[in-house]
Amino acid sequence: MKHYFWIIAILSVLILLSACQAPKTRTFRNPILPGYFPDPSICQVGDDFYLVNSTFEYFPGIPIHHSKDLVHWKLIGYCLDRESQLPLEKMRASGGLYAPTIRYHKGTFYMINTNVDGGGNFYVTAKDPAGPWSEPVWIDPGDIDPSLFFDDDGTVYYIRHVGGADGYIGQRTLNLETGQLEGEMKKIWGGTGGIWAEGPHMYKIDGTYYLMISEGGTSYGHMMTVARSDSPWGPFESNPNNPILTHRHLDDHPIRAVGHADIVHTTDGWWMVCLAIRPQGGTFHHMGRETFLVPFEFGEDGWPVVNNNKPIELEMIAPKLTQHKWDPVPSKINFDEGALDLHWNYVRNLDSSNYSLTERPGFLRLMGTDVTMSDQDNPTFIGRRQVDLTCEVSTALDFNPQHENEEAGLVIRQNDRHHYEIGVTLKDGKRSVFLRKVVHAKIVEGVQYAEIADGPVVLTVNAKPLLYEFKCKDADGNETVMGTGVTKDLSVEVIGFDYGMCFTGTYFGLYVTGNGKQCSVPADFDWFSYNGKDPKN
Repeated sequence: MKHYFWIIAILSVLILLSACQAPKTRTFRNPILPGYFPDPSICQVGDDFYLVNSTFEYFPGIPIHHSKDLVHWKLIGYCLDRESQLPLEKMRASGGLYAPTIRYHKGTFYMINTNVDGGGNFYVTAKDPAGPWSEPVWIDPGDIDPSLFFDDDGTVYYIRHVGGADGYIGQRTLNLETGQLEGEMKKIWGGTGGIWAEGPHMYKIDGTYYLMISEGGTSYGHMMTVARSDSPWGPFESNPNNPILTHRHLDDHPIRAVGHADIVHTTDGWWMVCLAIRPQGGTFHHMGRETFLVPFEFGEDGWPVVNNNKPIELEMIAPKLTQHKWDPVPSKINFDEGALDLHWNYVRNLDSSNYSLTERPGFLRLMGTDVTMSDQDNPTFIGRRQVDLTCEVSTALDFNPQHENEEAGLVIRQNDRHHYEIGVTLKDGKRSVFLRKVVHAKIVEGVQYAEIADGPVVLTVNAKPLLYEFKCKDADGNETVMGTGVTKDLSVEVIGFDYGMCFTGTYFGLYVTGNGKQCSVPADFDWFSYNGKDPKN
């Protein structure tokens, strides 16, 4: 009996000790929005958070995500989903829509943005963030990165970058009743001396006005700086500890080019969203600038402190908010619904006559035009962001070209001058699969061809951090490996200033083209699958 007594006593102590242990700290993985989701801006309504990002030449424009815990996000719509809101005709790559700001004021959502080369600065409004959003109110043709600040006395301030790389942050007031700007543009802060003082956001916290901006250019010298004042007009005092966030000195860190941030106050204190990149194979990033999450607080001296002055990491302690996960995005799309889901985008404006889910039920039918993937125009293309460094993407294509100019397939697009495609065409009168790689607007390594039998073809891309592998499978299941392409050649660093700047990231897309002529036959896609293999939140 004594033995039983001691066994029971020891077990009781162990159970008590286990019960007294603190619960395991919950963590999350950065980025919270992987893939091409740059220039994040965030607002809060009750227990709900809403976040928007830049989209440049893609349509629809400005995706809006919803979260209840800041870690898990669901795409609920776009602020600009009508051509009347978003003129992109022949827009240069990485033109179009630059950094947006979203704010909520007295029952209305406001999204303010710049359509570079397409009208300048404007805002739209909505009662429901999922839409519909209003037609644009065009207010100012100049410069970029507009933001709105609603003060307690009802004054609405319009703040933006002014004057190019050596510019400053300027401010005017906005009359919401008339949609007109009032007063002259006034310089309120020039930053700390870094190039491109941009991405301004103003906040009033405990009676003090804080102006947070980005400096150093949206690359490896990117940084966040802040100033404060007793008045929204200044003078603004620069934080002596600026920059409050940067990775410009962390050459070996997996996260680089950190900047362009916005903050939100929660029941777990302040948090910041910002953009950053994850270079692969040195200093080459192909998936674009992504959205990251980091804790934010105010020190005893009243100045902001980001992540306790430590770098952002790929795994961090999660906000102490009730965890809320959304249903996962389906990995396979069978095109048997009446509409495409929200994750699909087009290049520039959409000609809906070239896309159909009804002409051949169960298939997405695309009709090719004379526009190619290399043209600064509206190709017949529909794509989804690459959001995993490691993933497998496949599609089943039924396409019987009648002429050697006709082709259809699966493309990895960075911009008009940088893309890889695997597709079906005619070569010397024979139906063939091909692999083509276009870098700096030139075909590199020659086009690879392989004759293929009649019938549906499955085209596949296996993506790894440094390499894309391309293969095809015919109707009998015979597989052909077509070749590889390095991710580096689709990176922003390789592209550089070729064709201006590259602010976007890689897309996997379905396309068809007649290469200068209208296609005589459609391309029918039976299904599309995206199987991401990176860890998820």
